[in-house]
Amino acid sequence: MKLQYFIIGIILFLSHSSFAQEDSLITSGTIEFEKKIDSYAQMRKRLKGNPSPATLRAYNEYRDNQPQFLKVQSKLDFKDHVSLFTPLNAQGTLIIDPGQSQSIVFNDCFRKTSIVQKQFLETTFLISDSTRQIRWKMTNETRHIAGFLCRRANAVIMDSIYVVAFFTVKIQLSSGPESFAGLPGMILGLALPHENITWFATRVTARPASQISITAPSKGKPITNAGFKIVIIETLKGWGAFKPEMLLQFLL
Repeated sequence: MKLQYFIIGIILFLSHSSFAQEDSLITSGTIEFEKKIDSYAQMRKRLKGNPSPATLRAYNEYRDNQPQFLKVQSKLDFKDHVSLFTPLNAQGTLIIDPGQSQSIVFNDCFRKTSIVQKQFLETTFLISDSTRQIRWKMTNETRHIAGFLCRRANAVIMDSIYVVAFFTVKIQLSSGPESFAGLPGMILGLALPHENITWFATRVTARPASQISITAPSKGKPITNAGFKIVIIETLKGWGAFKPEMLLQFLL
């Protein structure tokens, strides 16, 4: 009988622990994200615009030697009114995206400003500007991500890029992976369905603010978002069918 009570007690404890995140607000901590890119799907789209024998050979060789999904691990530290998104590593490669355009993103939600350190070809840029303005449309759809109940919101950015986000109000800081923000809570899931790219939180760890160090990046050539876009467009002249994908990867 004592053993039965002991087992019941353990079950109740684990059940309480699994729902503890749902019951309390988290004001500081670290979120681990995994970004996944379906490289096969992306390359098939490029082949439609340039189905030459050379590109077909490159696609087949890529499929024979590379995994379908490129995975990039990252973390987002947050406390008070600021957050810092930092890529950690990449698994797999894409032919036309050296470095995968990984960005370090500092967001100040109080001042509504961001500082982004971004590598473009051989140059590191430091992009300081206001936080990206996204016109989100709320839905009633929900799902659980990393133990949190999240609500869905949709948007269109860069004129034609459809975005699906899932955010939780249990982390009230208006931030998320990369430069995506602007919802009444933390974005834990994000998808660009037509671009075959997703970001999903795999773990959320609450930590005291005193244990979290957040410093805005400071390395790189100073520039604004508008100025950086001009640099990208001018540099990519002549890239042909690959230009739209490159613009997307470097301007997200």
